Amino acid sequence: MAVTIATMKFATRRKFTLDASGDLQGVVRLGKRTKALTGRLQPGEIVIIDHADLDRIAAEGLVEKQVRAVINASKFSTGKYPNLGALVLCGAGISLIEGVGVDIFDRVREGDVLKLEDGTVFRDGDVVAEGKAVDLASAQRSLDQSKKNISTALENFAENTLQYMINERDFILEAIRLPEIKTEFAGRHVLMVVRGYGYKEDLASLRGYIHDFRPLLIGVDGGADALLEQKLTPHVIIGDFDSVSTKALGCGAELVVHAFSDGEAPGAERLDALKLAYTTFEAPGTSEDVAMLLAHEKGAELIVAVGARASMVEFMDKGRKGMASTFLVRLRVGPKLVDAKGVSELHRTSPRRWELFGLVGAAMVTMLVVVGISQPMRLLLQAAGDWMSDILFVIGQTFR
Repeated sequence: MAVTIATMKFATRRKFTLDASGDLQGVVRLGKRTKALTGRLQPGEIVIIDHADLDRIAAEGLVEKQVRAVINASKFSTGKYPNLGALVLCGAGISLIEGVGVDIFDRVREGDVLKLEDGTVFRDGDVVAEGKAVDLASAQRSLDQSKKNISTALENFAENTLQYMINERDFILEAIRLPEIKTEFAGRHVLMVVRGYGYKEDLASLRGYIHDFRPLLIGVDGGADALLEQKLTPHVIIGDFDSVSTKALGCGAELVVHAFSDGEAPGAERLDALKLAYTTFEAPGTSEDVAMLLAHEKGAELIVAVGARASMVEFMDKGRKGMASTFLVRLRVGPKLVDAKGVSELHRTSPRRWELFGLVGAAMVTMLVVVGISQPMRLLLQAAGDWMSDILFVIGQTFR
C-alpha cells in the first residue's frame, strides 16, 4: 500500500506532488514539543513529534500549517481518554505514522528528505523507522475504544482533583501575593484569550463587544497571537511563553511570566535571551488560572474568557491530572467570569450614529430616484403642491 486514504485526499485537495512510485515524500522538521515546533513549520513538510495522546489544539495547529505528514514516536491515542488529535489530522487529509520510537530523533536530522510508504520511513532508500500507519477509519476506531474507558478516567481525574485541592487550597483561602504591574485593571472589563477549543472563532464573534466596551486584552501564551490576527494588540501577555510568537512578545504588551510554586519560571529564559522586560507571578495552576486570578485581584469588573478549558477531556488534553486550581480559581472569581460564547449571544451591537445617518441618507436617495423616474409619482407630487398653494392663497386672502 503506497499511500493511505487520508494521504490521497490530502494530495487531491492541496495539490501536493507524490514521487514517481506514488509514495509520499518531503522535507522533515523535528520537535518533541508539538506547540513549540508549530511556529517554524512550512506547508508540505513532514513533521516528527513525540506526543502521546495528541490533543485537538496541537492537531489544529498542524492542520493550519498544512503539513504533509506527521510521524509520532509515541501513539496518537493511548486509549486513556477520548482525544481527537489523530481524527482532526486524518480529517484534513494528513498522513500519519505512529509508534516509531524516540530513536528516530537520533537517526534523522532536520532538513532530511524522507519518503513514507505505509508505516515505513525511508531516507535515501534506507529504512530509518517503522511504525503503524493511521488512517481515518483506524483513528475513529481508537476514539470509539477510548470512550469505553471514560468512567475509569473520570474516577482517576476526580481523585486527583480532590488531592490537588488540598495542596492548592491557598488559591481560595489565603491572600495572593500579586506582582507589581503597570497595567490598570480596576473597574474595567477584561478579555482573556487562551488557546482552547474554538478560541479563534469565539474571538472573532466578539468584535462588536470589543468595539463597544474596549476591554483590557490579555493573551495567555499563544492567545496573544490570536489577538494580533484579529488586528487587536494585547495589553498583557501571561504564561510560560512556549507557544507565543516573538512578534507577539514585541508588540508592546506588558509581559508576566507564570512561575511555579517552587520559583521555577520556564519562560524567563526566553525573555532574557530576547532582552525583554517582564514581571514574575509565582502561583500554582495553569497560566489561564493565573491570568484570571490576576485580573480578579487587580479589581477587574468583568472577565470574559475565550478558549478557557472547562471539561475533563480538555484538561486531560492539556496533560493535567486534575482541575483543582481551575475549580478553586472559578470559586474565587465568582460571577465576574463569563464565557465568550455567552457574551456573543447576549451582546447585540446597537446601531452607530454614522450607520443611522447612512440609512436615512439611503432612504432619501431612494425616494428621489423613485420620484425622478416615476411619472405618476411626479403628477401626485405636483397635485399636492398645487393643493398646498391653493390653501396658502385662501389663508392669505382671509387675513388680508
